[in-house]
Amino acid sequence: MSSPTQSADRASWRAVAALCVGFFMTLLDLTIVHVAMPSMQRGLNASLNDVMWVNSAYLLAFAVPLLLTGRLGDRFGPKRLYLAGLVLFTLASLACGLSGDAETLIAARVVQGVGAAAMTPQTMAFITHLFPADRRGAPLGIWGSVAGLATVSGPLLGGVLVTHLGWQWIFFVNIPVGVVALTLLLLWVPDLQTGRAHRFDFLGVVLCCAGLGLVVFGIQNGEHFGWGRVVGPIQIGHVITAGVLVLALFVVWQASRRNPEPLLPLRIFRNRNFSLGNIANVTIGFTVTGLFVPLVLFLQTVPKLTPLTAGLITAPASLMSGLVAIFAGRLSNRANAKYLPITGFLLLGLAIGAMTFLLHDGPQWTLLPCLLVAGTGMGLVYAPLTNISTKTLDGSLMGAGAGIYNTSRQFGNVLGSAATAAVLQVVLASSGDFTAATRAAMITLLGALVIGLVAAFSFRPGVQHSAGASDPRLPVSRPS
Repeated sequence: MSSPTQSADRASWRAVAALCVGFFMTLLDLTIVHVAMPSMQRGLNASLNDVMWVNSAYLLAFAVPLLLTGRLGDRFGPKRLYLAGLVLFTLASLACGLSGDAETLIAARVVQGVGAAAMTPQTMAFITHLFPADRRGAPLGIWGSVAGLATVSGPLLGGVLVTHLGWQWIFFVNIPVGVVALTLLLLWVPDLQTGRAHRFDFLGVVLCCAGLGLVVFGIQNGEHFGWGRVVGPIQIGHVITAGVLVLALFVVWQASRRNPEPLLPLRIFRNRNFSLGNIANVTIGFTVTGLFVPLVLFLQTVPKLTPLTAGLITAPASLMSGLVAIFAGRLSNRANAKYLPITGFLLLGLAIGAMTFLLHDGPQWTLLPCLLVAGTGMGLVYAPLTNISTKTLDGSLMGAGAGIYNTSRQFGNVLGSAATAAVLQVVLASSGDFTAATRAAMITLLGALVIGLVAAFSFRPGVQHSAGASDPRLPVSRPS
């Protein structure tokens, strides 16, 4: 006969499994579009700029509201925010697949991104509430495994769907998955109530969304505008500068004594591991996105592989990342857990360095060992980094912490995509050699990895329990 503790553990694990289904969908849609862009351009009779916006619109709408949705989960309950986001995401996926022109598709992708932003912080918030700090490594291992698997398996799944069914099915596939995720959510996920009635920082929301929106827009679309004029006298540099100034005003307002409950409680950054973890989190997002965007384009441009074959070549990294993350998460409960992300960053750097010299226009099997090593490195970073970064946070800051941590990852994704695209464009303009351009983009990633490595080395060792995490006083209702 099961004890109450064992029954509670099984219920918590069922909740994590249910949440990971929807979480996988949101991250998959960050990369699955890449291999479908040529097909979209032909099918919609669209320009290259139009199909680039299909990707940019989702990134913008996903990244910008994350701080807000993390706090909304605190206020209204993470299950309710996740449910609203899941329904919105699934319906928007249907609209994407049915789109007959680029403008409709871009608009639907914006709605899809907002739904993803509502869902993502809640998955992390649930884990921190359902599991005490000393047993959080295993579920975060699953969470990290799903994150890694989704991010790098997009090209493979996208290649299969585009080759055999058409580009619309990269969106239609979300509908049955969304129905399954909704069913599991209602059956297995409890309705956590934090008991904290937050005030709403309206000015903070406006400043945060406007500032992040301008910065992300400028970085993501800088190469499209040639880092010059956007409209009238407004240059892309003006857009980014304006965003930075608005974000500076946002920080000043968050620190102001006139703000009774800031959207971004600055005291959260007094936690050394959380601050360092977000720096490392930006670099892993930067590196993974920055690696696979030029690599997939290279495979389809130089050796002229099909989308499916290009996806198959990148698949080993996806599989290895997902497998390693499960075990790395369990190990991340130990006091010396910082050596897991340190090793991961080193392996990822070694793999990228080797691939830089192995790119050529012949058979691509020589890349497979490098991709296996890269996947191992990613798996060693994802879950341990999350566990180390959030383990010592006070329970009252978990919602804000989840929003900040997910924002830093998405900001890294945007930076990586923009930086590698800019390097590709500059080198191609000067030499016309796509292999040389891809090598230059990969070398750029090595600099980011050094920053992540230094941050990981600087973590404070030891296991410390976060106040309020998995607090038995938090009211939990049965799944509705």
